[in-house]
Amino acid sequence: MPSSSTVTSPKPLLKWAGGKRWLLPRLSKLWQPNRDRRLVEPFMGSLSVALGLRPNRALLNDVNLHLANLYHHLQQGLIVEIEMKNDGDFYYAMRSRFNQLTQIGKSHTSEAAQIFYYLNRTGFNGLCRFNNSGEFNVPFGRYKTINYATDFSEYQAILLAWEITIGDFEGLKLEPDDFIYADPPYDVQFTKYSQSDFTWDDQVRLTQWLAKHPGKVVLSNQATDRIVDLYQDYGFTMDIVDAPRRISCNGDRRPAKEVIACKGF
Repeated sequence: MPSSSTVTSPKPLLKWAGGKRWLLPRLSKLWQPNRDRRLVEPFMGSLSVALGLRPNRALLNDVNLHLANLYHHLQQGLIVEIEMKNDGDFYYAMRSRFNQLTQIGKSHTSEAAQIFYYLNRTGFNGLCRFNNSGEFNVPFGRYKTINYATDFSEYQAILLAWEITIGDFEGLKLEPDDFIYADPPYDVQFTKYSQSDFTWDDQVRLTQWLAKHPGKVVLSNQATDRIVDLYQDYGFTMDIVDAPRRISCNGDRRPAKEVIACKGF
């Protein structure tokens, strides 16, 4: 595969709240001198970082089994056989079918992968949200038009070179010189993008785990006071930057603040 500095990559296939395409120019400067290393992402999300950096080797993980199932089927040459319509009644029927597949133990199937893609493109604001029973509960998005993809061949060619795993980050088998980019759920009230919450204890556990890694680490999060203090306590160097989203509570439209923390550089 050509080096990551000489290829053109497709855009992420999924809409994803908190996606990091905007951060790629900064990440690329850190990555390029280390592009012979393996890229590890404990929270792969929409793959915006991996697709942007295009590592030759990658270990990409997420606790969201539906996300990983889609990528596994993309590796195998996913073909869309379901109907996809920008219609509210149709959307809720497909959402019910998706939750039924989960309940009967068929969340690993091609049908589940196809519906997950459809729900992501059609649901509100690209959210991925589940209730305590593990049911996908994002409402219809009400977009004027939606361009649904049916040919995923360019993604298959890229993903075949990468390892996709499902589970908690501490279960990853790291190599000493791995380059880790960690983008955990933000330190905000909503963290339920899988059936389980990502709590403050998990934020601390992740920071401790990353601090022990002998290789290079980049970590991003919402720049809350306690997150900044936590990363500082474990020896990360930090920059606070404006993220391309706004604080909307009570009409406040200031740019949200993001912390970019590094270790080993």
